[in-house]
Formats: sequence, structure tokens, C-alpha cells
Amino acid sequence: MMELKGKKVLVVGLGKSGLAAALFLRRKGALVTVSDVRSAESLANDIPALLEEGIMVEAGGHGLLTFRRQDLIVVSPGVPLDTQELVQVRNLGLPVIGELELAARFLKGKSVAITGSNGKTTTTTLLGEILSDSGLRTLVCGNIGVPVIGLIDESTPDTWSVLEVSSFQLESTVEFHPNIAVILNITPDHLDRHGSFENYALAKERIFAAQDANDFTVLNADNTRAAEAAARTKASVYWFSIEHEVEQGAWLESGYVVYRAVGDSAARGAEIEQVMPLKGIPLKGAHNVENVLAAVVAARLAGVPGETIRRAVEKFQAVEHRLEYVATINGVEYYNDSKATNVDATAKAIAAFSSGIHLILGGKDKNSDYRLLSQLLRDRVSAVYTIGSAAQKIESHLRGLVSLNSCETLEKAVNAAASAARPGEVVLLAPACSSFDQFENYEQRGRAFKQLVSQRQEWK
Repeated sequence: MMELKGKKVLVVGLGKSGLAAALFLRRKGALVTVSDVRSAESLANDIPALLEEGIMVEAGGHGLLTFRRQDLIVVSPGVPLDTQELVQVRNLGLPVIGELELAARFLKGKSVAITGSNGKTTTTTLLGEILSDSGLRTLVCGNIGVPVIGLIDESTPDTWSVLEVSSFQLESTVEFHPNIAVILNITPDHLDRHGSFENYALAKERIFAAQDANDFTVLNADNTRAAEAAARTKASVYWFSIEHEVEQGAWLESGYVVYRAVGDSAARGAEIEQVMPLKGIPLKGAHNVENVLAAVVAARLAGVPGETIRRAVEKFQAVEHRLEYVATINGVEYYNDSKATNVDATAKAIAAFSSGIHLILGGKDKNSDYRLLSQLLRDRVSAVYTIGSAAQKIESHLRGLVSLNSCETLEKAVNAAASAARPGEVVLLAPACSSFDQFENYEQRGRAFKQLVSQRQEWK
């Protein structure tokens, strides 16, 4: 644990994790300042609580002297590490860490950390339910909505913390050390932040940077870039695959999810454990089968029996905004996958349906290549409806592949898609973009979609 009493600490960025970090630091006796580029008016909901706790607030920009007068700087995930002020103070030797790293210094018990370009929230939520159902004291937090730092006081030596962690959180870690690290997949995302796919992938790999031979790294054998990480971890590697058998880990065999703890070619058959039938997985899409396999491996490594895992998976419901069924209206099914904020996630959502998809794409571009969707669009999508600031780029990438409809707003897109779709077809929100051009976050976008669908249901 870090000694914080009397230390001058600056928290940069006042999102959920920044606010939680500032209040935690103050409780530990630190002299805390918060700095945010947003105006005081934008931060009006949070400033009174901070001031009441004796936390100083700098709004409307970052002052370089504010940064230099600190013993420690804690960065919120939304703040890039190449911000001018952070670069300068690092050059001066001041320690700069993120909220996840700060929390890791105080978190008690064991932890499972889950990252990946897609599937993090579903897998984190599912694993949390599996561990809890097994009787283990369990906390679920991180990028999933509750900052890790906010649950420090609830952690105990016998707690299992299940953490969803993003590349933004991982890139500022130093000693972060989960007992089980899971990389679900690595595909292009956040290139506007990380600059290149390789930088993004290396940020993901920081999840196991501090692990040792007593720990476990769980990797997707079917994802090339994730599988490459096996050569760089010091932990024991376990695998999951929907395509083939693995030496140790989980895969599909004869219609079952199976698991093997230790690979031994001389006695493979005897070691294979049938965990559950594939048809018992209630979630739609092959990508969700991958998520279940990853959760199975992590849960077995945590000591949970296979029967407990089966029961937890069979009763699990889709997480909101992740290929979430909304309604059937006049024979047309509506699905909300607002969390599909990159091209790979959208591809997985499209692949969950055979044909007749009316697809809503768009939002804020993340330097993505939408042409990667070409074959899926030809095979399964009837029409695309574009929204947001990325619409023009999307249309330029997809012109000639599928019927394109420029809709500007989500409301217009839902109305156009609903008018065109026929019984047996699907209206799917899977935008392949972030939401920040027209919405506060993907949750607000998803709820807006569901509200628009609900209104149509009332009209029918």
C-alpha cells in the first residue's frame, strides 16, 4: 500500500473514476487537487461535494504549475497520457499512475481482470455471477460502471474481485497484478487514441505485465494477436477456442463446452470434463460462446465446480446494450447492440443473424475501416442506415455493396428501417462507432434506441 497521508496528489479528469479517486485519496489524508478541461458549469454537479471534502478544483483547463507542485498524479482513463502537461511532469520524474493502478495498491483478496476489444462487460458480469453463485465473496467493478477505487473498502482478504479493464486503464499501470488475467480478443479499436494497432495491443498486454509463474493468463486461441501474447507472459497460460481443442483450457466438443486442467497427450480423454451442453448457452452469437468459454476457464481456475458454472450460465441474461433483444413489432425483431463501438463488434453482431438485417451504423469515427464489413454486408444485410459524424466516411467505404440510407439522427434511422423491414427481418443497432457526437455515451444511445422502438410498439 502507498503512504498517502500529507502527500500532494493531483487527479486529472473528473469522470466517475476521477471523482471516486479524489474522494478516496482525501479519506487517506492526501492533499487533493482535481484538474479538468471542462468548465466549472459543466462540473457543477460534482464541485460542491469536492469542496466540502477540502478538495481543490481547477476547471476550464490545466495549469502547468498545478501539475508540478504535486507528489503524485492520478490520471482518469479518459485523459491521454501524451497530454502536454503529463509529458512534461513525467520528464521531471513525477510519478503518474491511473485510477486502476491506485486501486490495485489497496485492493484486498484475489482478482480476475478481463480485457479485450469486445465482450468485456458480458464476460465480467457472467463471471461475477458464477463466482457469487458458488458462494465466493465477489465484487464486480472497473470499466463496467463502478470504479475499482470505489469498492476498496468492501474488499476483504477472502474477496474475489472481477475487474473489467480497458486499454485506457491498462496503459497507466505499473504494479497492477491480477491473479487471473483474461484477454478475450484484440482487434483494431481506439486507434484515434493509441495511434496504431500495435500500440493498442501492447496496452492490452499490460494486463499480465506484473504476473509471475503463480498466476494465470487466459487467451483466445482463435484470435491471432491475443494468442501471440502467450510468448510474453510469465504466468501459466490457459486457452479457450470455439474452433479446435486446446492443451489446457476450454473448447467445444460433440455439442458440449469441455474443460481440461492440465494437458497430457497420454491421457487426454480421461482429463476432459464436460461442463455444459452448447445448447444451454442462452446468449445469441458465436462471440458470446467465446465469452462463456473464457468465463468457464477463469471460473475453473478460481476453483468453481463445473455444475455451478452450468447453472449460472443457463440462467444468465444478456447485458443491456450487448445484442439485447428489445421487441418484435409486426414480425420484425429489434436488437440493441449500442456497445458495438468498433468494426469487429459490429461484425460479430451481424454474424449472429443469417439474413434480412436492417443495420444502423454511425456515430463518432475512431479511425476505423468499415470496408472490413463488406462480405458480411453482401451476405446478410438488406440495408444500412447511417447516422452521426461518421456517416459520410461509412458511406464512402460501403457504396455499391448495399442499399445506403443517410438518416443523420437515430430517430430517423429507426423510422426508416422500421418502414423498410418485412416480417422475419431484423432492425439492428450496431453502430461500429463511439457515441460522443450525438450522445453522452453508448448507454444513452442504446436507451434512446429502445425508447424509439417502444414508441413504435405503442403505435402498432
